[in-house]
Amino acid sequence: MTRGNQRDTDRAKAAKKQAALNKSKAKESNTSLAKRKEADAEILRAKQKKRDEEKATEAAANAAKSIK
Repeated sequence: MTRGNQRDTDRAKAAKKQAALNKSKAKESNTSLAKRKEADAEILRAKQKKRDEEKATEAAANAAKSIK
C-alpha cells in the first residue's frame, strides 16, 4: 500500500494527455470523408484490376508453355 495517490495522479495525467491528443486531431467533415473513401476505393479498384490483368497474362503464358 505504498502507492498512495500515485494511481489517481497517473489517471489524471493520462486523461490530460488524451484530451490534448483529441483536441489537436483535425476533425473531418462528412463530405471530405466521403470523398476520401471514394478516392481510396478507386485506388483499390485500380490495383485489383492491375492484379487481375497480371494473373491473366501469367495464366496465358503458363497455358502456352504447357501446350508446347
